[in-house]
Amino acid sequence: MSLYSIGEVARICGINPVTLRAWQRRYGLLKPQRTEGGHRLFNDDDLDTIRTILGWIERGIPVGQVKSLLEGRVEALSGDWSESEHRLLTALQKGQNQKVRQVITELGREYPAAALVDNVFRPLRARLNPGDHRLRTLRSLFDGLVIEHAVMCMNAARKRPGLRAVVLGWGVIDTAELWLEAIVRCEEGMQVEVLPAPLEDPHLENLLCDRIYVWAEGKLTQIERLRMAQWVEQGLTIILLGSASVLLAAEAGSHEEAEDVPFDDPTIVPLHKFKEK
Repeated sequence: MSLYSIGEVARICGINPVTLRAWQRRYGLLKPQRTEGGHRLFNDDDLDTIRTILGWIERGIPVGQVKSLLEGRVEALSGDWSESEHRLLTALQKGQNQKVRQVITELGREYPAAALVDNVFRPLRARLNPGDHRLRTLRSLFDGLVIEHAVMCMNAARKRPGLRAVVLGWGVIDTAELWLEAIVRCEEGMQVEVLPAPLEDPHLENLLCDRIYVWAEGKLTQIERLRMAQWVEQGLTIILLGSASVLLAAEAGSHEEAEDVPFDDPTIVPLHKFKEK
């Protein structure tokens, strides 16, 4: 049976080594072997266990309940992320900023970044976005603390080898999404830079990086399609995010069976040229 280091497991399963250590130390979910030097070694059964845990977490099962599921002592029930969201909201409403920081850090250690962002951070921001100015003030406070957490993730990621990535906004966007995206990409092993101010006319040719994540909203205009095609022709690896990506993917899907698609037409940018592989 093959053995894997914690770094290899992190890459295979798409999870932060910090999270794996938390699952072992705090919750006893994993029991890796050790080398003579004390380094963790995981086998194929451990990988299966990790994938099972990830599946339950995606369903909203709190990590504290996973051990009972692994041991077969309880049935797997549909869970939700409301408890984590409620903890953050309660601390925000009480003005306990340090508590919010502690909860964010704790959740960041216990859950995969993508699951945490999609199931806790984004829903909480949406909940704090009605016309009530008090709630919107709380959201602004929460955004600042999330950015603080993102910067910590970015600094930690720079201490490890990895692809260099830039995250930027194109046009009118919710800028907090750039920092949420940075958190996710850092866990994927990338060294991330964020351009915090959205750009109306990005010039990307001087960005020295391996990937450029472009967050845009709405349907791309003819001019924007031309610009995207130019970036691709320059050899830049562009990954489009936001609703613009969803709309473009839907449009590409409607043409995928068509013959003689004019891929040389700069107004039609093939999705496969710049989506993440």
